Amino acid sequence: MARPAAVTPDAIRTTVLAMLAEAGEPAPASDARFRRIVSVRKLRARLGAGDPATLARHLNAIETELVQAGLTGFAVPDVPAEIAAQMRALWEAAVATQLADVVQLRQDAEASREAADTARHNAELRTDMLRTELTDLRAQLAARGAELLERRLESRALEERTRLLESASTALQSQLATADETAAQAAKTHAGELAAERQRYDGLSRQLLRETAHQREAFQTERQRLEAELARATERVGALEALRDRLLTELAEQRNAQQHAAAEAAALTTMIEQQRQTLALVGTVTANAPSAATRRPARPAVRTGHAGHAGQSGQKPASARKVR
Repeated sequence: MARPAAVTPDAIRTTVLAMLAEAGEPAPASDARFRRIVSVRKLRARLGAGDPATLARHLNAIETELVQAGLTGFAVPDVPAEIAAQMRALWEAAVATQLADVVQLRQDAEASREAADTARHNAELRTDMLRTELTDLRAQLAARGAELLERRLESRALEERTRLLESASTALQSQLATADETAAQAAKTHAGELAAERQRYDGLSRQLLRETAHQREAFQTERQRLEAELARATERVGALEALRDRLLTELAEQRNAQQHAAAEAAALTTMIEQQRQTLALVGTVTANAPSAATRRPARPAVRTGHAGHAGQSGQKPASARKVR
């Protein structure tokens, strides 16, 4: 914030004259009267600022001007007292009018200054707002410029792409024209080939119908022959099934006979093993008692042996007969 301006001599003079006019003494007759109405303290309080030494210096100059030079020298020699009094009253009225004008001018100046300060403040606020808006507008302008540049680049890329697409479209149109000509030629060729194939198909169809009729007749003949063979084969299958049943029956009988023979063979094997064990036991006993064995023959062993032999001779033919 700017430093307030110092009190000017004109402001001091105007204030002093206003204080004298308010006191009813626009032209004091003596220094004491002037000092009683105007002092440095009162003047500083009225102005609201100012250096006391500066105010005192200006106040002395104004006092010299008003009291000593102005009022003391106002009495003119050889002038009647009544005229001097009237002249003095006229001069005081002029001074009072001047002071009133000065006060009015000061009030007008204060009002103008306040209005100017308000206008300046408003102008500063408006300037700040305009600066802010200008900054925003510059930022927006920069953004718009960048966007415009980007759009220009995109436009150039699109134009280049458009040129490429137009070139490709021209090439494709030429290829399409060539393809149309080729397709027309191919359609014409295909129509001729189709007519030839249709004629050939008609001939093949008639031949196929003849061959189908011939094959149908052959199929009927072959079917009749196969039906006859199927009847004969059915009879043969019946005979073979009867033979199979008979063979299965015989096989079951032979299997039962084989199982019986195996059982008898197992029993005979068991008996032989028992006889061997008995013979081994008899041999052991004979070795331990030779004298007793010499005196008494081993009858049970012989009987057992004969019985085993008889059993073998009696059972073996039956098993062998069953096996055969």
